[in-house]
Amino acid sequence: MQFIDKLSIIAIQKTNIVDKVTLNCAIVDDSTLQRLSIVRLIDNHPSLNLVAEYNNAIEAKIGLATTDIDLVFLDIEMPILSGFDLLDDLTIKPQIIFVTGKTKYAFKAFDYDAVDYLRKPISKDRFLNAVHKAISNFRMKNEDGFDDEDFIFVKSNLKKRKVFLNELKYIEALGDYVKLVTENDSLVVLSTMKAFEALLPEDRFLRIHKSYIVNLDKVERYNSKVIELENQQLPLSRNRKTQLVEALTASMNR
Repeated sequence: MQFIDKLSIIAIQKTNIVDKVTLNCAIVDDSTLQRLSIVRLIDNHPSLNLVAEYNNAIEAKIGLATTDIDLVFLDIEMPILSGFDLLDDLTIKPQIIFVTGKTKYAFKAFDYDAVDYLRKPISKDRFLNAVHKAISNFRMKNEDGFDDEDFIFVKSNLKKRKVFLNELKYIEALGDYVKLVTENDSLVVLSTMKAFEALLPEDRFLRIHKSYIVNLDKVERYNSKVIELENQQLPLSRNRKTQLVEALTASMNR
């Protein structure tokens, strides 16, 4: 599909959006293969920065005492000192995502206020969900409050979830439900598109199709039929193109 020529393309390069959170991470695991698998997941996540790897809890105890770490992917069963022993010895505790091959430690893990408990081998979806929780925790502890437009609360699977608007990519209609697609995951909410559209700031989100609302900050390219968000394409209604151009122009100047 051919996109509009260079003179007609609006390149969206925001300079005033909220800075992305970056968490400095460490891995503590005595398995080389397991560390490599977590390294790959971290390297592919835009909000994670791998700072250190440790193959035992003793090295980790020394390293974590002198390194600024926000999040640790921590194995439990390791020689000499377990993951729990390590946490007992730390004065300042970063956020912890436990990574283990067994379920028997799950209850004890949450006594340590763990962000999540991942079983080996780690699935990408479970990894992304766990990291999303860590990012949300970090924001709540380190940012001086939020304006009403910075996040919304939605109810999904009988639980209330906070969704940060700068992470929300688009919303898709699914009958009596809508699907929210963020940078880290997606969730389904009981709502009509019209009702959900009313929750969103109109200068940041636009309904581009009867089935799609898009975050203007995420738009990279468009033509008369589709818009591009990173590696995704969404349909653009013919009668919405003029609104899109106007909205993108206004968003660049705000």
